[in-house]
Amino acid sequence: MIAPHPDAVAAVIRRGRPALAWEVLRRDPAYQAAFAGLDPTQPEPAFAADWGLHFP
Repeated sequence: MIAPHPDAVAAVIRRGRPALAWEVLRRDPAYQAAFAGLDPTQPEPAFAADWGLHFP
């Protein structure tokens, strides 16, 4: 197993698990394709539910 880069570990500790989850999600090609198909002027509750997104 390759040891994680210390700067990456520090960034996760500094920003928390939600930031790590977002980073993984935004790199997912399936998420990118689904996001590209959204109409930015319309709310998409199904999209948020499909990807497990929660907004405060």
